[in-house]
Amino acid sequence: MAARGWRPVAAIAAARPGGGGPGRGSGSGPASEPAPGLVPEPAAPATAALYVHWPYCRKRCSYCNFNKYVVPAVDEAAVRACLVRETRTLLRLSQVQSITSVFFGGGTPSLASPRTIAAVLEAVAGAVHLPNGAEVTLEANPSSAGIPRLAGFRAAGVNRLSIGVQSLDDAELRLLGREHTAAEARGAVEAARGLFPGRTSIDLLFGLPGQSLGAWARGLEAALGLCDDHVSLYQLTLERGTVLAAQVWGGALPTPPQDLLADMYQAARATLVAAGFRHYEVSNFARKGALSTHNLSYWRAEQYIGVGPGAHGRFVPWGEGGRSREARVQTLEPDAWMREVQSRGHGTRRRTVLNPLEQLEEVLALGLRTDEGVTQERWGHFSPHLSLEAVFGAPGEAKDLQQQGWLVLDGSGLRCTGEGLALLDSLLPDLLCQLQHRWALPAVPAHSAQGPAPGCGSGAPRRSPMEDRAGGEAAGLTGVVSGGSGE
Repeated sequence: MAARGWRPVAAIAAARPGGGGPGRGSGSGPASEPAPGLVPEPAAPATAALYVHWPYCRKRCSYCNFNKYVVPAVDEAAVRACLVRETRTLLRLSQVQSITSVFFGGGTPSLASPRTIAAVLEAVAGAVHLPNGAEVTLEANPSSAGIPRLAGFRAAGVNRLSIGVQSLDDAELRLLGREHTAAEARGAVEAARGLFPGRTSIDLLFGLPGQSLGAWARGLEAALGLCDDHVSLYQLTLERGTVLAAQVWGGALPTPPQDLLADMYQAARATLVAAGFRHYEVSNFARKGALSTHNLSYWRAEQYIGVGPGAHGRFVPWGEGGRSREARVQTLEPDAWMREVQSRGHGTRRRTVLNPLEQLEEVLALGLRTDEGVTQERWGHFSPHLSLEAVFGAPGEAKDLQQQGWLVLDGSGLRCTGEGLALLDSLLPDLLCQLQHRWALPAVPAHSAQGPAPGCGSGAPRRSPMEDRAGGEAAGLTGVVSGGSGE
């Protein structure tokens, strides 16, 4: 996810009957008054996470449709100046007091110089509080992750690496169009572990055309012998316009069977849990407490600010007179983005005020990706007048899912069981529908004899989230987190 490529839950809700809710507005100008039906935030939240997008790569991988650009030369001084200026501008508009974490994603941010990384971090520290020890992650390609370069990033302020290994098999890497070899990947991870012990994450892809369950299991075992304390697993997604998708859809390469993909995910989960990893999010595993602080801020629906071409953000623009959370997207194309930053301080291309229902939909869809789920406290922050029990404790789809052992609702909050987490994509649509239905009703007791929400609960067989999209992305949320397979 990156804070890149986000498709708001609101967009999904609007596509369903009764979805979306009232009070939605968008535009490029300041949002000085909240839209009808919005509940203004009582005070500016003190903190936010920061995502910084470096859009350039040396080559485009065969499966990749992220916002990245392959150019003959990059004017890094100009890009650096714009990243710094936009960072300062958006921090001022958000009026946050502290940045909790920083994530440099891409693209290939390890192609940027340590000087650029340091300049952005200095801009943050000069504008707001950046605590000592705050998580600062950089995505790295094994082919641009030599020891001197990594040491430079560490000196610049990076303290965590996310390395796009993807595979330790040279034939698979060639199929994916990766720039590095398996040997280079091993060397990069070993170098990173020496410089960032306990804070080196690796990304792995599964579900490649022609890949067998045995080959995936052997590759995972090899990665376990190499990796540190954090692993991200992503199912390969065939994206329109990519070389790999054209090969598969044209019949040159086989389409992986759906049952095989589900078996690969479950086998990987069992292997990692047995090795002491906590399955703390659909696609992410950590041991020894090495969870990604930055990505948790997304899944917990906290504020985050997106800087750079195509970056996404969720924050209240208090500095522009805003009083409600907005979904913001920066201009995609780097040259156009730079012109906008140079002329007005930031390259925000689209901003949408999120109404309370849309915010709750995001809280639900993102929170259920984690093993902690949606806590009572977090839900109450966004919905002080409609409790989790009132929405999901009544007769309906959520109650059925609890009885089937896929969902738990208790004093801690709402969360999936281990079995339910593997089916999240197929659970979410009906849960979102139940939320929308309950939102539209007058106040009623949580345990009143309501029937299921009209149109909710299709009775369709439950399917693994790994069947449809990379990283087990929640229904309709594409690439919401960073640290994915972009690098």
